[in-house]
Amino acid sequence: MLRTLVVLLAALGLPQALVAAEAGFKAELAGGTPGEFPTKGSVRLDLSDTQMLLLRAGKTELRVSYQKVNTLEYGQTVSRRYAAAVLISPVLLLSKARKHFVTLGFLDVEGKQQALVLRVDKGDIRSVLAGLEARTGRRVEFLDDEARKAGKG
Repeated sequence: MLRTLVVLLAALGLPQALVAAEAGFKAELAGGTPGEFPTKGSVRLDLSDTQMLLLRAGKTELRVSYQKVNTLEYGQTVSRRYAAAVLISPVLLLSKARKHFVTLGFLDVEGKQQALVLRVDKGDIRSVLAGLEARTGRRVEFLDDEARKAGKG
């Protein structure tokens, strides 16, 4: 009886857990040119399909064929933590905050050049760059030496 109850409760909770675990990487869309797709906000970058890159922003999806990607760039912005230094401790002036950006250039279904700028979390950037290089067959262009160090490890 108890075993049946445990199995039943697990079966009811499993579909919710599967829905909560979305595929891909969490990113922030910093800008871009596709008209129907939002150019700001949170997105999921899914590289699991072997033919198409998938970006999801809520219920809106953008699919881009890996063969249509013609530009891959990686750069970062570095800034001091002035507000934290003033509010918490001046020692924080010695630390830097880094933001990681990936720019994707691609041709849409009409053959027009489009671009997306994604801000990717620090823990995901190497996986995203390696996945994009492997799927598209293109090398990532690093915008500076600091970006090269962070992207290659």
